Amino acid sequence: MWQRWFDRLQPIFLVLALLFVGLLLRSQWPALRAYPWHFHSGWLALSALLMVAAWLLEVRIWHLLLRVVDGVVPYGAALRMWFLAALIRYIPGNVWQPLSLTLYCQRWGVRPEATIASIALYQAVVLLAVLPIALIYFGFTGNWGLLSGMLTNIAPWLLAIGTIPVLTFVFRPQWLIALMNWALQRIGRPAIAARLSTTHLLLLLSLGMIDWFFWGASFATLALALGRPETLGIGAFSLHLIAVYPIAYAIGFLSLITPSGFGVREGTFYLLLTPLLAGGYVTAVALAMRLWNILGEVLMALLTVAAERLWPIAPTRLHPPRHTITTPVDVVSADTVS
Repeated sequence: MWQRWFDRLQPIFLVLALLFVGLLLRSQWPALRAYPWHFHSGWLALSALLMVAAWLLEVRIWHLLLRVVDGVVPYGAALRMWFLAALIRYIPGNVWQPLSLTLYCQRWGVRPEATIASIALYQAVVLLAVLPIALIYFGFTGNWGLLSGMLTNIAPWLLAIGTIPVLTFVFRPQWLIALMNWALQRIGRPAIAARLSTTHLLLLLSLGMIDWFFWGASFATLALALGRPETLGIGAFSLHLIAVYPIAYAIGFLSLITPSGFGVREGTFYLLLTPLLAGGYVTAVALAMRLWNILGEVLMALLTVAAERLWPIAPTRLHPPRHTITTPVDVVSADTVS
């Protein structure tokens, strides 16, 4: 029944998503028009390539985690599901994208609780991957933005506290599975029998850090495409933007105030980068990155819809649950390709 209703309502969801995206962009249009843009096509093309690389890697991380919870979906199908569901998250509520992915995965015989668990694990892994980046950045640069004066004395303690979540789950990775099962039981879903080793979690965290590097580099090259202020050399300029991007993204995501952290993420950019760069420039490139990301997601979603119509990826067979615990070796080596 849910599948039939989802198929009927999917076009409405897409229209609503585009409507909300349009309203978000309209609210910031005066600021976008006021900045003196200077486009450099080479940097812009590199930014687009890095953004695509980031998407491919983050879907791969989710794909690996889906296998951890006994979900078998080809990587090509996972890519299409990811992009078809991407725009849905701009609808307020924070449930539409997970619901969309859950219903798509059901077509491949993946249980709803397995898909929910994989999404929860994905979010946990990519957020944990931000912490080492933040620790390295704040530890070596000492730049806490507009809060530097307030945090100078307690900065070492903040860095020490920041290591606790990463070290805890690295040495006790099954606690992550236990936390996920607790959340499933809270929403009335059965627990998942899954095993996550330290080696496997370290691999996933490493992939997450590489993914954040791609996103940060896409942000930095987009800023270079719009023109770089002379206050910083290109190396220092890129370093700050690459490191600050995942930090701002994570804070925006955890805020849960607006869809995709809109406004909170941009405010974090301003807070951390304004002492280094002009506030107007920071605001402009932050909004430009939001626009660049949205345009990329719209394009990828439209391409995915066209691909589905021309070359539909339909399950050739449903994959019943194997009722076995996946090991890290199985997850990394036994990949199904479309």
